[in-house]
Amino acid sequence: MLTINDLTRRFGDKKAVDAVSFHIERPAMVGIIGRSGAGKSTLLRMLNRLTDASAGRIVFDGQDITALRGRDRRAWQSRCAMIFQQFNLVPRMDVVSNVLYGTLNRRSTLATMFNLYPTADIRRAIGILDRLGIAEQAPKRAEALSGGQQQRVAIARALMQDPAIILADEPIASLDPMNARIVMDALRRIHEEDGRMVVCNLHTLDTARTYCDRIIGMRDGRVVFDGSPAQLTTGVARDIYGAGADFSEAATSTDIETLDRHQYERGKARALV
Repeated sequence: MLTINDLTRRFGDKKAVDAVSFHIERPAMVGIIGRSGAGKSTLLRMLNRLTDASAGRIVFDGQDITALRGRDRRAWQSRCAMIFQQFNLVPRMDVVSNVLYGTLNRRSTLATMFNLYPTADIRRAIGILDRLGIAEQAPKRAEALSGGQQQRVAIARALMQDPAIILADEPIASLDPMNARIVMDALRRIHEEDGRMVVCNLHTLDTARTYCDRIIGMRDGRVVFDGSPAQLTTGVARDIYGAGADFSEAATSTDIETLDRHQYERGKARALV
C-alpha cells in the first residue's frame, strides 16, 4: 500500500532524512524509533506533505504522493491525517469545534469563516468523542482538558478526516504513563477496528514493542533496523541509539511499575556511592 523509495530531505549541507526506503504492504501499526535528531519527525512530515522531499518518492496505492500539488496535495493530507506531540488544538475553542476542524479540507471558504457545520458532521464528531471516552467534554474549552484528553481530541479530529493513514509524531511524549497508555490503546484500537494504517514516532522501546506490529529504527537520518518487536533486543536498541553498555531501557519506560523499579534502583545506587 505504501512504498518509500530513497526518500531524502536536505537542510543545507545536512541530510535530515538520508535515502530512506521501506514498504508497508497492508494496514499495520508501525513504530519509528531513534534518538532526537534521527529524522523521525521530518520523515512523517514528508509523508504528510507538510515538508517537501529533496529526492526520492512516496507511493500510496499506485499514486505518486511526492508529485502532488495544490488541491491534490490537500486531498492527500485529508487521507493522511497528522497527530502532533503538542496537540495543535485551538485552546479557547470548544472541544467539538476542534474536532470539526478535521473537515476543513472539504468545506467551502464561506462555511469555514462563519463556523457553519452540517448537523450530520456535529453528530459524527460527538460519536467519535464518545468512542474515545470523552463525549462529556464536547462543550468545554480545549484548554480546560488534561493533556491526555487533549491528545484524544486531536485523535478525534484526525478521525473526522476519515483517513487511510494516521501519522502520530511523538503522541505520548508530553503525557504521564497512565495517559500515555490510554492514548496508545486508542490508536491500537483504531488500527484494529477500522483497518487503518497507523505510523507512530515513539521514544520508548517498551511502547513500540507492546503496540506495534513492526518497528523501524532510525539513526542519523537512515534506517538501521526494520523488524518485529521480538527482534528489537537491547543490543539492537543500543545500536539504534548509539549508546554504550550502560544504556537502560527502564529510563525511557512508560510502564509505571518499571519506572518505580528503575527509580528505586537508581536511588539505591546513589546511596551506596
